[in-house]
Amino acid sequence: MTDQGYIADCRARLAFDLLANTWNAVVVWTLRDGPARPGELRERIGGISPKVLTQTLRRLQFSGLVKRQTYAGSPPHVEYTLAGLGRTLLEPIEAFGA
Repeated sequence: MTDQGYIADCRARLAFDLLANTWNAVVVWTLRDGPARPGELRERIGGISPKVLTQTLRRLQFSGLVKRQTYAGSPPHVEYTLAGLGRTLLEPIEAFGA
């Protein structure tokens, strides 16, 4: 076995960092039933501030787990949905919950 030390961009480390944040898994789990607007997510989750929800959604979107859809109109709004990659986390999250 080669001792490579700590690799900052190691895939396993990045995956564990993503799941270690409580809100990441909660938001992914909440989106399992389909698209939701930020206000709907806050109502379903409870106990999450708008700022923390926004930070979490941005982090999940950057990681390719969540997609953001913007809708023009009066008023304009956005919805978030799980990307295919995000759906792959549902089974492990459910297993942790069990």
